[in-house]
Amino acid sequence: MKRKHVASTEDLEIEVEMANEEDESAKDPKGMKKNAETVSEDGVLRPLKLSKGELYKPPTVEELSQLKEAESLFHCSLLKMQMEELLKEVALSERRKKLVDSFVEQITDVLQSVPETPVVELTDLSWLVGSDIKVPFILVPEASKGKFHVEPPASVDLIGSYPLGTCIKPKVSVDLAVTIPHSVLHPMDGINQIYFRKRALYLAGLAKHLSTSSAVGTVHYSCLHGNRLRPLLLVTPPGKDSSITLRIHALPPPNFLKPNRFGPQKNNVRKQWFTGNTSEQVSSEPPTPHYNSTVVGDHLPRSHLQFLAAHSAQCPAFADAVALLKVWLRQRELDQGAGCFGGFLAAMLMAYLLSTHKVGKTMNTYQLLRNALHFLASTDLTENGITLARNPDSKAPSLPEFHSTFQVVFVDPSGYLNMCADMTSFTYKQIQHEASLSLQFWDDPTLDGFQALLMTPKPMIRTYDNVYQLSDLVKMQASCKKLSLLDSLIDHSGNYVLAVLPFILSLLQRGLGDRVQLLTHSLPRDPEWPVNQEPPKHKDQPPLSIGLLLNHDRALSVLERGPSADSPEAAEFQQLWGSRSELRRFQDGAITEAVLWSGSSTCQRRHVLLELITHLLQLHADIPKSCVRFVGGQVDDVIKFGKEVSSTGEEESLKVVQSFDDLSRKLWQLEGLPLSITSVQGAHPALRYTQVFPPVPVKLAHFFYKTKEKNLHTLVPPEGKPCPHYITPIKVICHMEGSGKWPSDRLAIRHIKGAFHLRLGELLKQQHDYTCRASSTHVDVWKDGLAFRIQVAYHREPQVLRESITAEGMLVQRDNPEAQGLELETQHKPFLTSTLHGLQQQHTCFGAVCRLAKRWLGAQLFSGYIGEDAADLLVASLFLQPAPFTPPSSPQVGLLRFLHLLASFDWKNSPLVVNLNGKLGAADYTEIKNHFMASRETLPVMFIATPNDKKVSIWTKEGPSVQILQRVVTVAAESLRVLEAQLVDSSQKQDVRVVFRPPLDAYDVLIHLRSKQVPLAERAVDAHSAVVSRGIMDGEVRSSGGSFPVVDFDPVKLYLSELRDAFGDLALFFCDPYGGTVIAVLWNPTAFQPQPFKASSMNARKVELIKGKAMTVPNVEAIVQDFQIIGEGLVHRVELRTEKWVI
Repeated sequence: MKRKHVASTEDLEIEVEMANEEDESAKDPKGMKKNAETVSEDGVLRPLKLSKGELYKPPTVEELSQLKEAESLFHCSLLKMQMEELLKEVALSERRKKLVDSFVEQITDVLQSVPETPVVELTDLSWLVGSDIKVPFILVPEASKGKFHVEPPASVDLIGSYPLGTCIKPKVSVDLAVTIPHSVLHPMDGINQIYFRKRALYLAGLAKHLSTSSAVGTVHYSCLHGNRLRPLLLVTPPGKDSSITLRIHALPPPNFLKPNRFGPQKNNVRKQWFTGNTSEQVSSEPPTPHYNSTVVGDHLPRSHLQFLAAHSAQCPAFADAVALLKVWLRQRELDQGAGCFGGFLAAMLMAYLLSTHKVGKTMNTYQLLRNALHFLASTDLTENGITLARNPDSKAPSLPEFHSTFQVVFVDPSGYLNMCADMTSFTYKQIQHEASLSLQFWDDPTLDGFQALLMTPKPMIRTYDNVYQLSDLVKMQASCKKLSLLDSLIDHSGNYVLAVLPFILSLLQRGLGDRVQLLTHSLPRDPEWPVNQEPPKHKDQPPLSIGLLLNHDRALSVLERGPSADSPEAAEFQQLWGSRSELRRFQDGAITEAVLWSGSSTCQRRHVLLELITHLLQLHADIPKSCVRFVGGQVDDVIKFGKEVSSTGEEESLKVVQSFDDLSRKLWQLEGLPLSITSVQGAHPALRYTQVFPPVPVKLAHFFYKTKEKNLHTLVPPEGKPCPHYITPIKVICHMEGSGKWPSDRLAIRHIKGAFHLRLGELLKQQHDYTCRASSTHVDVWKDGLAFRIQVAYHREPQVLRESITAEGMLVQRDNPEAQGLELETQHKPFLTSTLHGLQQQHTCFGAVCRLAKRWLGAQLFSGYIGEDAADLLVASLFLQPAPFTPPSSPQVGLLRFLHLLASFDWKNSPLVVNLNGKLGAADYTEIKNHFMASRETLPVMFIATPNDKKVSIWTKEGPSVQILQRVVTVAAESLRVLEAQLVDSSQKQDVRVVFRPPLDAYDVLIHLRSKQVPLAERAVDAHSAVVSRGIMDGEVRSSGGSFPVVDFDPVKLYLSELRDAFGDLALFFCDPYGGTVIAVLWNPTAFQPQPFKASSMNARKVELIKGKAMTVPNVEAIVQDFQIIGEGLVHRVELRTEKWVI
């Protein structure tokens, strides 16, 4: 089960770089001197010998400044060092820079030798014939006037992040600007896409020349931030070092087209040309702001680089701060695609903060990053845009003009370009939300801010509670027609997806209202295609994803209550909802417009938002229901049950809690007890809404059972019939008041408790007619079709169990497993149950996430080693400390984060602190971590600390072991990868059960069970459709009286217990407790080592002569036979899968 460490390509690359850099430093004379001082002749590192003066030298002013900075700005010096190490990790090494410089020189030489072509009509592509090169532009409409030819570029310059020093790994993209010569262009090319078509043709000419050069590895086309008007050439060097990508931009000469002709209110694409309808007379041409900003944007990269370089020179920490901000954006998937907040905008934002003196030139990296996030969180660029233009041209547009045509406004230094022209207001709101969230947990001293801020990826599927995919995007053409978006379509050059997107998002925002805290969307990715293929069509884009952060108080409501019937807003409400809107009278007497959605159970109400979204899109945008998919909506299928109404357990858990509350009241009111009851506490997962399949009230079918004795009213399962329905005993701890009458002897206390159990049973029967079965350890009560197991507790009993008298007559206290076990059952579990019950009241999907998490642990055969209480605490940590996310509000995102927690948490070096009720402060966290580090060797492998358990981790003390935990981590990582890939990719078969099917190849023996004798077989992951009668029937359940069934009868659990008792030293046994029909056996390798013969240790062993000595080895054949014999009637067959047991 040892996890193999597989180095990634990036890791290997970094190692090679480090090795090369070491070689370089070894050549350096100074480096040789340093090495000579620190490395001995045998190659072993030795500490430098320092004189006493050097050793006790007082710190310099610079060192004192750094110490002061670490203390005042960072939570600790560790955060400062982490940021410095991250910057070293993402920065380009000197070797990589040399490779880039060399490759740029080679490509520049190749580009300068581009051959000239004859002048042809713009629509004539004959000069490309025979080269197999395609034009990277969708030539629709085809009609276009103008002349074109190819000749060597006027200049080739580096632009973008590489010359600025903000280029970061792992994906290294270097931008190269190729200036199109004046002779190729015409001053009127800005109209009707002529300039962009010439730009694309010029790139095709460059691609034709580059593809024949030996200095080039691969050549592909792409687009800058998804803008089809701005194609690029992606060139990689030959050989294996393909991590460097050169992005070649074809740009016009500076100031070639006058920027004042391309203001946001100007038109540069004629409607008659675009539609091809020349007979139609156009009274006024619509403005084309997005088209215009693309034209202006192509003229400015060189001046932008000069502007940023000037600010970078003034502030030493500028480049590092931009690099960290780019990492922050990349982890949140905000830096790529159409309308993204890329590295260029990050640098411009930092320059804006410097130029407006919101940050100082002497600030360090930490301060610059923090101020940038604070600015993003507190400044709404959708309402109040900002500009870098200090003295703008008198003809430059004003900020109000930009706001009238763009959703987000951030104007460049020229005053003519809105750098956020393609960004939607929803994307900027997402950036604001992420910045605000980052600042919140950065200031929390109990969190690892660095990990949450810069190291944890936040894919959409794991970040947002609900994700919906819009596929078959060609249907959005009909949306343009329905919404009359011809003007927007012209502005976006026929890209109907980007034309429709803002209107769809605004529509959904209106419809969802206060059901959501945040609505956002995926950014259409930059397409990439070979130079010998046509550019991909707009319909070939991957599905568009819409993410919702839910307001859990309102999200699942089936009622949308509108304005009163006589108010002016009623017509608007009716227009929004169409035929679904109707007049309704409410209990308060109001008559209002309302929409009622379907859904009676919580499980069904989770699909209300899907119904709402599909209705709005169908009604207003002609997008059919088949195009909308609820990503992950089927994940909770594995915990569904119920014949008439499907449920995931919320309603059933509520019934159990209500029945318990009623029993608790009746216990408090019992008359005739010698001592009063001080507390009644639940100690069962069903009472905190986390039981995978909560107990369901059942009506017993008497004909199924045989009655043992009529006067006892006991139903006994008959032989030969299937195992009866499993009835869970719901444990209740009943604390009795303290009194001097309680004995101080442990045996006497047990007898007194047994007497209390008998008396409780008698009184409940007399006063409430409940059928009870009392024993010395508990009393079972049959109430409302549920079985409650009441256990009397005395608060001093654990202390009595710890007391013992020495031979000298001294009374001493020693902790022992018996006292710890009793304390766990009567104190810790009730407290945990009540605390997690409170957490469920705050977060309504907590119980569903717990049930899914435990369903996964059970299905993967780990539930025997990670208990229910530990699993509930793991899930609770996702809600109490969700950084860098918000607390989950849907089961599917909770399961994904649970798997990510298991797979990524550093169990070896960190305690998982679950701050129940917020009782732990920063000092407690420090105390827990210090104790953990000091006592790591003696603590459990999976250490979970809570306010009542800071030093022991009582919930994981018994397991898992190192090997089991390693296996859990491996399987969780693979399950997360498979599940996320399947949910995101709609083309894959949507079968979420695949991650709930355990890999059985690793096990040595499989014991197959008869499904009829497995009580929960109908709840298995892949349950058989055959219906088996298990002694229950439909009908109304009696609240009291009736015969008493057999409680807690699970043959599989009993069989497992016997196997572990008999062969626990030889093997590990794994089983799915929720209907699994296979028990997997893994031999213990150490038990198969031959041991000297001893008559006292011959259990399951046989004698063999090894090198002339009588040794004992496990008798595997006999053990396997015993598996069958012990499980007679339950075991179907035993399958030997490996021969590891052969000596």
